[in-house]
Amino acid sequence: MLTVARQAIRMGNWFTFFDATLPVVTEERELAPGLYLVATPIGNLEDITLRALRVLKQAGLIACEDTRHTQKLLNHYGIKTSTISYHEHNEAERAAELVEQLTKGARIALVTDAGTPSISDPGFRVVKEAIERGIPVIPVPGPAAVVAALGVSGLPSDSFYFRGFLPAKRGARRRELEAIRTSTSTEIFYEAPHRLKETLEEIVQVLGSKRPIVIAREMTKIHEEFLRGEAGSVLQMIHNREIARGEITLLIGPCGGENQLTATSVADRVQELTRDQKLDQKAALKKVAKERGISKSEAYREFQQGR
Repeated sequence: MLTVARQAIRMGNWFTFFDATLPVVTEERELAPGLYLVATPIGNLEDITLRALRVLKQAGLIACEDTRHTQKLLNHYGIKTSTISYHEHNEAERAAELVEQLTKGARIALVTDAGTPSISDPGFRVVKEAIERGIPVIPVPGPAAVVAALGVSGLPSDSFYFRGFLPAKRGARRRELEAIRTSTSTEIFYEAPHRLKETLEEIVQVLGSKRPIVIAREMTKIHEEFLRGEAGSVLQMIHNREIARGEITLLIGPCGGENQLTATSVADRVQELTRDQKLDQKAALKKVAKERGISKSEAYREFQQGR
């Protein structure tokens, strides 16, 4: 059954009416028992589905990464459902508690601070245990920063890998970047804003200054920003800026023809130059540093690491 709504828009001293066909809201269906993974906005509170709101309203309990953060969303939509914390520090214990309730027919919604649960956020453990106990696990799809950033990046999206957060420690982070040196897919990471400059410097050093990258920051929020270009150019863009806050999604384009030099390690490139061009090691290192736009000391450090 349909109803027609009339919307009035003022144009000067006149109101123009537009007819809009809208579905009649019927009585809400009862929520079936199970664990519901509910995607929530990554910034803009309007980015939530009608189904997500219904599930959050009808659930008996909402398990939250941060109850105070989720309460703002619930208050905005007038949802009174009780909440309980579920985060990385209590995940093992709380998962067991939630699964025990689920075995008795509970209806529990799981949310994180932003985006889709279990995607670089808490959720994996309770999902796994629920499945093992034969409890229905139901997705309620919606926002995910990785998908939103990829869609507007301008980088190839037919093949991509999401690798979560880059390691905080420099050595582990460099190893992660080394692993994608010759990747032919778009690589996507989350990164903390206070480490962004250091990470970009390492991308230039490891992957080369010409590698295409995109930085998506504060998506769907007032200060939303996208920085696109070659790694060296993007590094220059933020060189004199202080990026102390904001959710960062970092996308690295595939290795193409322009990246063939950086697809080879410094040690291998030095070996090529000493063999093919008869350069000594010092001259070869100097040439490699110039090719990649890095300092001679950085080239030497990479040379030592790659031997």
